[in-house]
Amino acid sequence: MSSFDWHKQAKNLWDEKTDFWNQSSKGMWETGSRKSIVPFIQKHIPKGRFIADLGCGDGYGSYKLNQAGYHVTGIDLSKQMIETAKAEARNKQIEFLQADLTDLPCENETFSGLMAINSIEWTEHPLKALDEMRRILKKDHFLCLGILGPTAAPRANSYNRLYGESVICNTMMPWEFEQLAEENGWEIIDGEAVYKKGVTEGMASHLAKDLKQSLTFMWLVMLKKV
Repeated sequence: MSSFDWHKQAKNLWDEKTDFWNQSSKGMWETGSRKSIVPFIQKHIPKGRFIADLGCGDGYGSYKLNQAGYHVTGIDLSKQMIETAKAEARNKQIEFLQADLTDLPCENETFSGLMAINSIEWTEHPLKALDEMRRILKKDHFLCLGILGPTAAPRANSYNRLYGESVICNTMMPWEFEQLAEENGWEIIDGEAVYKKGVTEGMASHLAKDLKQSLTFMWLVMLKKV
């Protein structure tokens, strides 16, 4: 039996990356690759809903959701990330929990909305994580999930698997994730591209969906639990 412990390795990695992430997260959510996420959520999930931010990191995305009028619970595998989130004065109205996405400490149908941005890739069994998301979400409610696109540099975290090495990043293509979701109790409601610099919406607007996805740094998908 392999001695490789995905859960432990992932927790240790993100504990170590907490300071680096904390220095970058505000910029990503305010002006960078994550700036369009909360507006995308607002198109589909009414203000006042109870939303879980799954893979919340240092909690800046949770803060942006709370600012937008949602009641938020942030959940992350990393103890250091959760402690950092709790220490921020801006997060005083937000609950934070340390937990694994494949084993969430929440009752069935607890939440009326979910957000999971570039977090399912860091689980050993993505379908198990997706099933947990489905379990804690109320029927006919929405999950906004961000998946790394083909052009995203962070996909390199899974590269060494090609050498037979154990890695803790389970990258997948946006269309693979959407197929997985549709086969397991979700309906695709909407999608939105986040492109790298050099690609504009105008350049891609005439392309088919899979070609748009091929150019993305991140693909946002809005899923409905059915």
